This record gives sequence, C-alpha cells and structure tokens, in this order.
Amino acid sequence: VVKNALAAVGNSYEITLIYMAFAFGCNMGCSVIAAQFFGAKNYRKMKTTVYTTFIYSAVLCLILTLTGLFAGGALLHLIHTPADIFADSKLYLDVYTGGLVFLFFYNIATGIFSALGDSKTPFIFLAFSSVSNVFVDILFVKSFHMGVAGVAWATFICQGVSCILSVIVVLLRLRKIKDEHEGHQKVQVFSGEIFGKMLKIAIPSTLQQGFVSIGNIIIQSIINSFGSDVIAGYAAAVKLNNMVITTFTMLGNGVSNFAAQNLGAQKIERISQGCKAALKLIFLTCVPVVILYLTCSGSLVQLFMDENSIEAKKVGVEFLHILAPFYFVVSVKLVADGILRGCGLMVRFMIATFTDLILRVGIAAVLSATALGSTGIWMAWPVGWCIGTALSMVFYVT
Repeated sequence: VVKNALAAVGNSYEITLIYMAFAFGCNMGCSVIAAQFFGAKNYRKMKTTVYTTFIYSAVLCLILTLTGLFAGGALLHLIHTPADIFADSKLYLDVYTGGLVFLFFYNIATGIFSALGDSKTPFIFLAFSSVSNVFVDILFVKSFHMGVAGVAWATFICQGVSCILSVIVVLLRLRKIKDEHEGHQKVQVFSGEIFGKMLKIAIPSTLQQGFVSIGNIIIQSIINSFGSDVIAGYAAAVKLNNMVITTFTMLGNGVSNFAAQNLGAQKIERISQGCKAALKLIFLTCVPVVILYLTCSGSLVQLFMDENSIEAKKVGVEFLHILAPFYFVVSVKLVADGILRGCGLMVRFMIATFTDLILRVGIAAVLSATALGSTGIWMAWPVGWCIGTALSMVFYVT
C-alpha cells in the first residue's frame, strides 16, 4: 500500500537525519577552513584541507555504515515504529545506510564549491539531486509499484550519481588551481594541524545537527502515536518542507563560506554586505514557494499519496498551511546562523539552534496531548523558528 510505504519512509527519515548531521559536520568543517585559506590565497593549505577531509570522512563513513546496518532495527524499536510498517522502515533504512558514502562525499563536494566562491555549481547539483529524487520516487512507487524499496533505491541512485559527478568536478577544479597558482609543488595529503582546526567547526556543527535530529526523532515518536494516516501525511508534507529548508540551508552554508573567505582576506566590511544580499535573494525565493504551498498544497501532497488516503492528505495540507507563512522567518535565521558559523562564533550559533529545538520538541509534546492532537505538533515549528530567529539576529548584531 502506498500509504504504508510512505509512512515507513517518513518514519525512517528521522533516523537518517543523524547520518546527515555527521555529513553536514564534515561539510562545514572542510568548507569554512578551506574558504579561509582560499580567501588568504593559501592554495596549498586549502587543498590539504580538502584531502584531509576526504580521509577522515571515509573512516567516519565506514564506522557509521557498519553501526547503522547492525543497530538500525534497535533504533526503529526505540522510536516505537508501528508493527505494520516496521519491515518497510527497516528495508529503507538499510538501503539508505548502504549509500552513506554517497551522502558524505556529495555534501563535502558541495561545501568545497562554496568555499571556492562557486555557489552556482552546488546549486545545480542540489537541484538535480532533489528534483530527480522526487520524480524517481514517483516513478518507482506509482509506475513500477516497487513500494518502499523503490523510494529507497531512488534515493540511493540519485545520491550516487550526484556524488560521483560532484567529486569528479571538484578534483578537476583543484587540479586547475594547482596549474595556475602552484606549479609542480607537492601538496600535503593529510595535516593534523588542519584536522584540528576543522574539528573545531565540524564537532559543534555535527552536535547541532545531531541534536536537531534527535529532537525530530522524538517528534516522530509523538507522530507515530497518531497512526499511519498522520505518519503518511506528515511524511509527504515534510518532503516538500525539507526541499525548501534544504535550499535555505544551502544558501546559509554559502553565506558561511562567504564570511570565512572575507575573514581570511581581512575584508570584514564585506560580510554585512553579503548578509543583506543573501536576505534579498532568500526573500525572493520565499514569495513563490509560500504562494505555491498555500494554494496548491493538496495537489503537491497528492503526488506522494494513494488516491484513497483522504485523511493522510488532509494532514499533509494542514502541515504545509501552518508552516509555509513562516518560511520568511526561518530563512532569516539560517542566513544569520551562516554568518555566525563562518566567523567561528559556534557557541552563539548553537544556543540559537538549541533554543529552537527545545521549544519545538516541548511544545509538540504538550500540545499533542490536548484537544489539538496532531495539529499541535505542527504549531510547534513556527514558535521555535520565531524565537530562534530573534536570538540569531541578536547574536549577529552584537
């Protein structure tokens, strides 16, 4: 059944966010430090940063893959996965875990592009990966009737192709920089000193994303108590929501690298100029997305649902209607957070993020136990976003 397959994917998705947290940490640790060296025109250390990231990320990826394959079932039990979707959830999680190497190196590659001042190339790869994933999902599930296996393999294939292409382009780009700026000097493959600098950015970034993932798992556990219809509706709508948030996050990451580049080049005044430009761009992106999600949410959610899933569709539409107007708010937070991270202000960055997370989890738990039911869970997002954004802006201004 399409509804159960979607519910299984949505249920497993919250666990995959833990993997994404580690991939995101590797991305930011590499991109921020590489951007600083690039801004300072120290190209040899910039490339050493990239190669060091490849090495430690490969080791970390292997550890996570083995852990995920052996402990995936236990994690699904931990979040109270319903029996009727447990097998499909485990299947999706196993396939996704097997493709972690693609997730990691794709994220690292996009971070490197941003560090080099190239925001166009990672956007192209992101758009290709996200859009193709949606369409291949629909093709495998609705046309080939592969169920949850189709969704899992669609993600595996799209991430794999994007990863391989992006890494090839990165290596070609690095070779070009060497030819233009370094002659035939050898570049150090691994540096303990640079590794330490990256960890100062990577660990807080991973912890931040990791705790967000844990919070989402708690929220998913609350959602699971409302049954398959609510799980399926949320799973469909959160895909659409995550496409938007991922786009904003990528722009925030770009701002991080822009700030780091100018910090390395000692052009501090340009950081505020970059912030203003990013806010203009992100607001222009918000307008059509918010209008689309408010007016066409039913049709969009239906793309991921069986025709008979009326209740699930209703849940998905409600989720988007509550969250969409607040995209203008959360987009500001992600830009401000990007600057804090790029300037190395990780404590402030984490405080703003954890405040948002704690509020969302706490409010979701409280309101879901009232007459609001699942609607109370969705209402927690805007509250967390608004307060978190206020904190991020205060930290940025001060």
